[in-house]
Amino acid sequence: MVRKKGSLILCGAFLFVAWNALLLLYLWGRPPLGRPGDGGGAEPGEKEEWGLGRGGGGGAAAQANLAGEVIRLAEEVEVQLETQKKLLKQIEDHRAAWARQRDVGKRQTGHREEVQDPREPSEAPQERQEERGRTQKVGVATPPRPNEPIIPILVIACDRVTVKRSLDRLIQYRPSAELHPIVVSQDCGHAETARVIGSYGDQVTHISQPDLSDIRVRPEHRKFQGYYKISRHYRWALNQVFGAMGHSSVVIVEDDLEVAPDFFEYFRALYPVLRADPSLWCVSAWNDNGRDALVDPAKPGLLHRTDFFPGLGWMLLRDMWAELEPKWPPAFWDDWMRQPEQRRGRSCVRPEVSRTITFGRKGVSLGQFFDQYLRYIKLNAEFVPFTKHDLSYLLKEKYDDAFVKEVYGATPVRIEDLQQGGGLRGPGPYRVQYSSRDSFKVFARNLGVMDDLKSGVPRTGYRGVVSFLHRGRRVFLAPPEGWTQYDVSWS
Repeated sequence: MVRKKGSLILCGAFLFVAWNALLLLYLWGRPPLGRPGDGGGAEPGEKEEWGLGRGGGGGAAAQANLAGEVIRLAEEVEVQLETQKKLLKQIEDHRAAWARQRDVGKRQTGHREEVQDPREPSEAPQERQEERGRTQKVGVATPPRPNEPIIPILVIACDRVTVKRSLDRLIQYRPSAELHPIVVSQDCGHAETARVIGSYGDQVTHISQPDLSDIRVRPEHRKFQGYYKISRHYRWALNQVFGAMGHSSVVIVEDDLEVAPDFFEYFRALYPVLRADPSLWCVSAWNDNGRDALVDPAKPGLLHRTDFFPGLGWMLLRDMWAELEPKWPPAFWDDWMRQPEQRRGRSCVRPEVSRTITFGRKGVSLGQFFDQYLRYIKLNAEFVPFTKHDLSYLLKEKYDDAFVKEVYGATPVRIEDLQQGGGLRGPGPYRVQYSSRDSFKVFARNLGVMDDLKSGVPRTGYRGVVSFLHRGRRVFLAPPEGWTQYDVSWS
């Protein structure tokens, strides 16, 4: 119907232009109004019609005929103008009818337009971009599809202008601004960093932590002032996302993290797993033992459970924040998260190949672990369609039985066997057993994995087991079979 109306309007406009062109040609084709006695005429041999001869007896008659011709032409022009007015009136009527039809169509398809995937072509891209900006300014998004969760990204920033690198990748890989609004929370009041964040306009929401004052600490903790401010900032920013903005989940990254191409796909796929399994309390994009030689490049889609809180790009639900916020620590929030009182036997999901890397050697930790470990972490480069995978194997009731069977069914070997490698056959898996804190640390150092423990939990450990690749073979650094719990005195 809309196409039919449009065709009528185009036909009307064409007739209007054609009619004026014919009228103009008609008037141009009329004989010129010559002066008496000049011999001018429209056509040869038609001087008698105009009463214009070389003789002098027809002057009065010629003037009379001239006046009559002018009057006749004026009447013709008036008739043509009246016809044109009618044409214009018809065109206007058709345009009004078309507009009414278009409004009805919009009302009927309004919902479908609202839920359009932003990755699909849009009839009005500029209008949709402006609408996204208005949504993100207030920080509260509306689902573009029924039952599609909104998972905002909270970027914790301070005084690093290199936050641009982090934001560039987040915006580049973000599949939908509606489903993943980016909130940049800045502490420190650093003007240059604020200008960098502001340069992204409506692509991000920029909020500023209002309390920039120093925190009163005991004298021996004055050198840790930065850690106190970070903890205060986290608490304020998470309260903004969950409280003021009303979101039900969030992925937290810091201003020195770069994300992988499937970063958003990873968290969207694991969101329902996190909600379904009460034994999980976070999903992390980070593998602490994610160096190139320690991960399986052939399995970028492999995921694990871990008892160690990884951080560095992690998803948190509002219900969990409601549990943590009232007792949030004044400093060292990440180690606090690793304490048994907070973890309460719960685990996180982590990837085989990290979906984040850190490029920030500068920070309150003064580059701790950066040169030795963090700079060598492998960032996944292959997009894995996690949302099309069955991830139910990560649920505790399925995962634990299979995990224990695989670990303790693996071939036990000595560390010397792994280091020499000559007597080993096949890709494994192999198991190296430790029995004490000291033996764990010695084996971990010799095999190239991180050897520190937090509240007795090794990095990436699950049920005391650290899983990694060594010279292309899967290895489990594991406690004796029958393990039951961590020993916090090992920290």
